[in-house]
Amino acid sequence: RGNDGRRERRENEKALTRIGQFLTLNLPNCRLLAAKAYVRWPVSQPGQLLTDEMRQQAIGCESPRVTTEVEKGAIINFAQAIGDDNPLFADEVAARSGPHGGLVAPPTFLRSIPVGRPELPFDLSLDRVLDGGSDWQYFEPVRPGDRITAVATITDMTERAGRLGTMVISTVVYAYRNQFNQMVATQTSTTIRY
Repeated sequence: RGNDGRRERRENEKALTRIGQFLTLNLPNCRLLAAKAYVRWPVSQPGQLLTDEMRQQAIGCESPRVTTEVEKGAIINFAQAIGDDNPLFADEVAARSGPHGGLVAPPTFLRSIPVGRPELPFDLSLDRVLDGGSDWQYFEPVRPGDRITAVATITDMTERAGRLGTMVISTVVYAYRNQFNQMVATQTSTTIRY
């Protein structure tokens, strides 16, 4: 069974190579995504990538600070784009009698604020990246005219073995502050590289 399995795999890889060459020659924009799923990609071995020194260098790395002025039209357009008809986000007159005394941005509006990514002081040589999810905390409303400054900081980095080899899991906290240096929100995000 072992020799038959290896022979079959070699024959499949040869066939995929021929198909890929044909498609590339005849259809230059064609990608062989489905067929590539059968090819075994090289994987990293556990314990090879992240040393304690590298982890210490990475934790605390910050992105450049990015400041964005929030415009009334951007808030209204964002609320319309996500289908949120809450008058606090799109109707100035109704929002004046609301709990915030005026128009405020939907909580998810901060997703549209540009924010940099912290640069690692070393190369991980892992090409694939997966979003491991994020957790948001909100402290102050975002209003038209606010100047929101966003900065991202690496707070943790660990290495684990997975089905596809070594994974490096990073935790990054994105902090959003207004022009009064009040914390508006934080996003704790997990990124998985493998």
